[in-house]
This record gives sequence, structure tokens and C-alpha cells, in this order.
Amino acid sequence: MLITGSSGKLGRQLRKVFAGARCPERKSLDIRNQDAVRQWISKLEPEVVIHAAALTGVRQCEEDQAQAWETNVSGTEFLLRACKEFSPRTYFVYISTACVFSGDRGNYAESDLPHPKNYYSLTKLLAETATRNSGLKQWLIIRTNFVPREKWPYPAAFTDRFGTYLYADELALAIKSVLEQKLTGILHVCGTKRMSMYELARLTTQGVKPMTMSGYSGPPLTVDMTLISQRINAFELSSRSAEYIEAA
Repeated sequence: MLITGSSGKLGRQLRKVFAGARCPERKSLDIRNQDAVRQWISKLEPEVVIHAAALTGVRQCEEDQAQAWETNVSGTEFLLRACKEFSPRTYFVYISTACVFSGDRGNYAESDLPHPKNYYSLTKLLAETATRNSGLKQWLIIRTNFVPREKWPYPAAFTDRFGTYLYADELALAIKSVLEQKLTGILHVCGTKRMSMYELARLTTQGVKPMTMSGYSGPPLTVDMTLISQRINAFELSSRSAEYIEAA
């Protein structure tokens, strides 16, 4: 197994769940480098690739579209082409996002039509399309929204932006469950509860302040990121107490 993006918020948890996986750092495998990608895939011939590497900052993607394209679109295409050439039986798992949808209504199912609202979302959808059209026999696109189980990194959180969140450690376990079932196609892996970002932030950080989207200035955001799945049951979002996190 090969995991890309293994130093990221989800990648660190995937490393724990898939202890025997190869998890190269970016300096060893920069997915924007086609030659490096070809070398890794040709030597490893992985049975499974979990592709979690991405440029995820909405503002950063908007301001540096070239880097966003090279990482999120070209990097994915390089991996897919190398797998098709050197390891066509690879089970390719692409970690996508709920943000491929417009966010105007929420409760998006696998059969709903994506409509990206910003450049980040567009690059993720294009990478989904590349995965679907790769010619690989086994591929899985996982749409989700998650956060690390740690203190909220900002002083405030939106009361009017919503998701069906999971913590990164829970998502890693959910991905393991999905892979064991050898599911393919498009799959939504989500929590059972619709929550505002403020509600989510309060689970780990009691001092976080409420704010609304009216106070936001920046690229357009997917306001309602809530997902449902027509294929699997949703997963419970567990939480440690805010006091535990504050003391950690």
C-alpha cells in the first residue's frame, strides 16, 4: 500500500491505521514530479494507493492557481497514469471533499451533481474526473469533510456554515472499513449529525467565539457541506471533553 499526503491531518491518522503502508514524505515523493511518481509506482507496484495529498487551503488555491492545479489535478493524473502503466490492478482510492457541491442546500448524496464554488473545489472535482476516466478497473472516490481532533485553530467559528463532520482519526478508521469491503465508485463517508462549524469547534475549544458568514471576506465558500450516503451508514462523531483537550 502507498499513502500520499501522509504528513497531512488525515495522512497522519492513515499511517496509524495502515501500519505497514509505504508513506513517503514530500521530499521523497512530490506528486507534482512525474518522474518521481513513475519511479515509486514502477518499483512498488502497490496493491492499494490512498491518495490524500492535496493543496486544501481555499484562499491559497485561489491566490496560487498554478500550484493548486499542479498539486490537485496534475499530481493526481501522474499517479493514475503511472498506476495504469506499471500496476493496473491497483485499487486507487482518491480522497475528495464535500466542497465539490455548491453548498446551497446540503444533504448531498452520491448521485447529486457537483457544482464547485471556488478554485480549490474545481481542482478536486477535476481530479475526481481524472480518477473516473483513468481506465483503472478498481477506483474509489471518497467525499467527506473532517477536522483533526485538536484545539480549534481560529478565535471564532461560523454558526451558519454546516457539515456532517468526522474527526481525522475516525475517518481513517472508516476508510479502513470501506477498503475491507472493496467498495468502488463514488462514496460519501460522513458523520450522522449536521453541525455548524461553531458547534464542532466547541467540542474541543470552549473559548471559541461565534461568527457568521456576513463577517467573512474571501473566496466563495461551500456553506452547507452536509452529506448523506445512499450506499453505507453514516459514522458517529465521538468527542473528548473540551477540558481534556484544553489540558492536553
